[in-house]
Amino acid sequence: MTTNDENSDPILPLTVYGPEISYFTGKLEAVIRYMELPYQRVAKSPTGELAAKTGTAQVPALQLADDRWLTDTTPIIDWLDKRYPEFTIIPKNPVTAFFSLLLEDYADEWLWRPAMHYRWDYAESAAQQSRVLTNELARNLPLPNFVKRYMIRNRQRRYFTNGDGVTAETWHHVEKTFFDTLDQFSTILGTRPYLLGTRPSLADFGFFGPMFRHFSMDPTSARIMRETEPAVFEWVARMWNARASLIEGELLEDVPEDWGPILDSIGSGYLPYLCANAEAWKTNASHFDVNIEGAPYQHIRTAPYRVWCLEELRRHYNELPETHQQTVRKLLETHGCWTPLWQVEDLESGVNLDHKAPFAKHDSNSVSGSMTGLGLIDAEKLQWFPVFSPNPKKHA
Repeated sequence: MTTNDENSDPILPLTVYGPEISYFTGKLEAVIRYMELPYQRVAKSPTGELAAKTGTAQVPALQLADDRWLTDTTPIIDWLDKRYPEFTIIPKNPVTAFFSLLLEDYADEWLWRPAMHYRWDYAESAAQQSRVLTNELARNLPLPNFVKRYMIRNRQRRYFTNGDGVTAETWHHVEKTFFDTLDQFSTILGTRPYLLGTRPSLADFGFFGPMFRHFSMDPTSARIMRETEPAVFEWVARMWNARASLIEGELLEDVPEDWGPILDSIGSGYLPYLCANAEAWKTNASHFDVNIEGAPYQHIRTAPYRVWCLEELRRHYNELPETHQQTVRKLLETHGCWTPLWQVEDLESGVNLDHKAPFAKHDSNSVSGSMTGLGLIDAEKLQWFPVFSPNPKKHA
């Protein structure tokens, strides 16, 4: 029996639900393709029918052949990695595994803002991707296509760029994050084909989400990537084409020194942001302001999911053997990550309380149903096309 044989494996074939241009759908697809598991992708928005099945307003959702549903790419990947150990992407070394998880978390949550910015705040990119979403998710709605595209662009800007701290005061900093990431990546790729060696690891797949379906596909950011750091553009294609059976590479045993600039960015930008979000959550504030590296971000939605991200990083550290904890702590301190990792006390995100993720079905009344801070019922109210929205109570 081979693990990727759908005739002998009860969970195969897989069905991935999510739009073609989805950040996290592309990330999960890349892992499944690397593991050579049979699957199909079905275009669906995160609300409506899909939210009713999963209990959460986010994509992708993964349906197994035995009709179980999974959500949230990080725990899904961890589950697949354990089920198919011959295709493992999580390093065996506890230290490199921890830092790979840290880089994945950073790429998932911190690069989200520049990814959404380059997609929806630039006219060329917004026009192209609103057309894709219209064709995939709204083809049959009885509205002119230009109206549907206009509504999509306005919705996305309202909630994910202008509504998430991207203003004239922060615009430069948001774009600097993208340029810094390209520079950091290009330096690493000058010495090896993947972030942690000669085959892909969890860190690679974490960065692949924003790099593939956003930065390399949206016209404005793709042009920047091609013209300034073509090695990164090449890495994106290499990741999409990677297959475990064809790659005989190895992962490094130690955290490479050229990860240092990325870790510096985590310490100076991402972790302080997580702390500000966590403090807001503790005071029941729906929004918060925070100054990151001199950029004044204002009125950012509080997201309990990102409180959970901080909880998870702490949990993974606490589960390390003591000798490995010492090594990890020293490296975190070197790059300014140790203090912000622990400065907020008594975290209680309310996410994944029963520890069943990725299988857990969230309470539909919970605010923890999405990384963006929008709960299921709130997200149902923010349909792509409000004129034709279903009753939000239908799935409560």
